[in-house]
Amino acid sequence: MTQSLTPQITPEISSRKPSPDDFEKPAIPDLTNVTIDNSEPVDNLISEKQQRLLVSSLYSSFNVSEPFLATANVGLFYAANKPPLVPDIMLSLGVTLPEDWSEKKDQSYFTWNFGKSPEIVVEIVSNKVGNELGNELGTKLKDYSQARVGYYVVFDPFHYLGKPNLYIYQLKGINYQLISTNWLEEIGLGLTIWEGEFEGKSYQWLRWCDEQGQILLIGDEKVALEKQRADQEKQRADEEKQRADQERKRVEYLEEILRSQGINF
Repeated sequence: MTQSLTPQITPEISSRKPSPDDFEKPAIPDLTNVTIDNSEPVDNLISEKQQRLLVSSLYSSFNVSEPFLATANVGLFYAANKPPLVPDIMLSLGVTLPEDWSEKKDQSYFTWNFGKSPEIVVEIVSNKVGNELGNELGTKLKDYSQARVGYYVVFDPFHYLGKPNLYIYQLKGINYQLISTNWLEEIGLGLTIWEGEFEGKSYQWLRWCDEQGQILLIGDEKVALEKQRADQEKQRADEEKQRADQERKRVEYLEEILRSQGINF
């Protein structure tokens, strides 16, 4: 019995490099019925002040060569078929704001428009709902990992979650891992608990810091620091002038004594 053999056809291999046009571009979601602002009030006064402190200090003192976006309570849309996350604080490096804000697609953080996920989000625990089985250390931990946010920070000023008041997670693969350092190497920023006064309220605030632990100052603090330096410089100059005047008077006194003794020079 003779078998019929099917000829083997070797596919032609092209040396041409693929171009962006060879790949199917993702469809841009229709945002017509998407709610980007649900008009919910802020949690409490401490949380509201804490958010402004973190955002304003970045714009005042974060020395980075690339543009960045820092926001408070802005929607983070990471998937077309999922509701947005609304972090208390969000920082994204290497992105710029659109010049025209008239369109809905430019009024929130849509990852497909900015081309990347944020580097870090911060959630501030303001009530007992934020527990390990609930929000900040539960569902939000999972949600932000799915959004591919590099660092997830939970600040618990009232210790609703336990003894620690600061939790820092870093994305490792597809899951977050709790880390022991407060220095975020990939971002060039650190976090520290700072006890001091902000807008007339003395408290233990969460602050950005550099690698040496020096806090990033807000505008008012920078002005106050410059004034302090100027006052110290003026005081130093006044002291130098006072010493010079005293020396001049001492020399004049000695000259007068010598003249009284008939010694001329």
